Amino acid sequence: MRAFRIESTASKPALRDIARPTPGPGEISLKIKACGLNFADLLMANGTYQDTPDVPFTLGMEVSGIVDGLGENVDSPEPGTRVAVFAGQGGMAEYGCFPAERAVVLPDSMDFADAAAFLITYGTSHVALDYKAKLQCGETLLVLGAAGGVGLAAVEIGKLMGARVVACARGARKLAVAKSAGADHLINAKTDDIRQKCKELGGIDVVYDPVGGDQFKAAFRSCRPEARLLPIGFASGEIPNIPANHLLVKNLTVMGLYWGGYLKFRPNVVANSVKRLFHWYGEGRLAPHVSRKLPLESACEGLELMRNRKSTGKIVVMP
Repeated sequence: MRAFRIESTASKPALRDIARPTPGPGEISLKIKACGLNFADLLMANGTYQDTPDVPFTLGMEVSGIVDGLGENVDSPEPGTRVAVFAGQGGMAEYGCFPAERAVVLPDSMDFADAAAFLITYGTSHVALDYKAKLQCGETLLVLGAAGGVGLAAVEIGKLMGARVVACARGARKLAVAKSAGADHLINAKTDDIRQKCKELGGIDVVYDPVGGDQFKAAFRSCRPEARLLPIGFASGEIPNIPANHLLVKNLTVMGLYWGGYLKFRPNVVANSVKRLFHWYGEGRLAPHVSRKLPLESACEGLELMRNRKSTGKIVVMP
């Protein structure tokens, strides 16, 4: 089968022909139909992600497809079932073997591309805003990187939870995408003073930040007393330092979130979140934004679009 692989720490990812894997105990075999790209794939390719596997490995963290085999001690989901899986790795391939306990059966209304764009982005944003920050109806939510995968999901979910959503993104095209997802106010990260714009809106109660760097610093200074800040990632490449004295004076709370970590120490948090998100999707209240669908041989192109911040929403590879 074909797979998009990292063969060594010194090599770039490339399409390879490898043996098709067979499912081990507790695993399902999946005929992969779609794989959503994530910023973490770029970090894995550079060997800088917190959960980078040992080489060699296949990139691709979240997949959807059709179950076509079961390993030992597995009786469901049955072969032929359409599922999505948070794989962690192995998704950019024609077939893969993944833990059966991570497979989520797809609603009939969800296609494979939406499914591959759903678990990490919406799961991260929902756990962050609901479980961690406890976002309340009527509060003001600032979403940085609001046209990216997790950012756009945070705009949608924040609006569903009754917040006033302020979307910050680079340029008019990306802001238009955030507006279509429900943002109430827009800030152009290229030209606007983020802190000043937020102060004009009366300050921020919750900051959702997958960007870091100067944008985090501006958002931090825009917070109301008792605001909650959520560092989700650092797409800017700069991890900000947080002045503890300012936390004290304004009674602020900073809470990091690594969604995948909950699968290891509190999986019920993820399970409850996924149940809620699929319910909302079934009601037509969530609409994943897939900006590009690429064949497996164009996976490098998808990674470069993310690296250069030229994409909106999600890019999906279709083996």
